[in-house]
This record gives sequence, structure tokens and C-alpha cells, in this order.
Amino acid sequence: MPSPKRDHLVDTAAAMFSRDGFHATGIDTILAQAGVAKMTLYNHFKSKDDLIVAALEAEGARYVSWLRTRADALAEEPADRLLAIFDALEEWFEKEDFNGCVFIKAACEYGPVNHPVHTTAAAQKRAVFDYILENAQSARLRDPRNLAQQILILHEGAIAVAHEFGAPIAARQAKRAASVIIDEAG
Repeated sequence: MPSPKRDHLVDTAAAMFSRDGFHATGIDTILAQAGVAKMTLYNHFKSKDDLIVAALEAEGARYVSWLRTRADALAEEPADRLLAIFDALEEWFEKEDFNGCVFIKAACEYGPVNHPVHTTAAAQKRAVFDYILENAQSARLRDPRNLAQQILILHEGAIAVAHEFGAPIAARQAKRAASVIIDEAG
């Protein structure tokens, strides 16, 4: 049975990691912000890396659920959903608390691809890819796997550019490029 204290600690850590990064966010700061004792941390996690993995898993589930729900609400047809992904991104980019992608940050801070934090971040990106691929296949587009890879690259690039330059328009630019790719695969 999930523990409310554990969930609160994970949610607090996830928000702090997203805002401040992983190495820059100390355990004592997380515990103070969450209002929990160090014993709570060690009752649920062996290390800070284990807490980071749990935070990324929780954020990954939230992000993929949000992206699916939002794109599905914006478009009925699978090919249109591929473009609606970028409309959803633009909405996210325009939020005051947009801090870029916590998964990109994790992969950068924990570079070795076999590190548990890196592999957890990569798993979230695979889940986004799977959603894109599902829509590309449902739309019966040519070479759906290749198309999904290209759209994922546009998705990731839009997030990076929007964060680095404070430019929500990156979503619209990526959507235009995706439209060309989708038209060619139609």
C-alpha cells in the first residue's frame, strides 16, 4: 500500500529537481521542504538516486498521461493527434512554471546510459515515442517507426529550444516541420 508520506516526499523532490536540477538539490533541502524526517527517506529509499528514480517515474507517468489526454482532446484523428502534440507543448511552454524537461536534465546530469537515473529518463522518452508510434500506425502512415522517431526529435527539440530561449513559439515551428513530415508519409 502506498504511503502518503512517501508520495509527498516523491512529489516534493520531483518539483525541486525539475526547478533546480538533481545535483544542486540536496537531501536535507528536500526533507525540509517536504516536512519529513530523514528516517522517512531511508524507510522508503536506499539512496538519493533511488528517490530520483521514483520522482522521475512519477513525473513520467504524469507527463505521458497529460500528453495523451491533451492531444486526444485536441484531435480525434490519429494523424491530427501527431500535430496536436505540439499544440499541447505550446500550452505547457506558456505556463509561468515551465522549467524545461526534467528528463532531459536527468539524462544530462547522469550521463552514462546505464545509470539508473539515465535509464529511467530514457524510459519516459520511450513512452512518448510509443504514443507517437501508436498514432502513426493508426493513421496508416508510411514507415511509422521512422516517422515516430522524427516527430520525437521535433518534440524534444521544441522543449529544449523553448526552455533555452524562453520561446514558446518553438512548438509552432516544430508543428510546421511535423506537418511536412506527416504529409510526406501520407
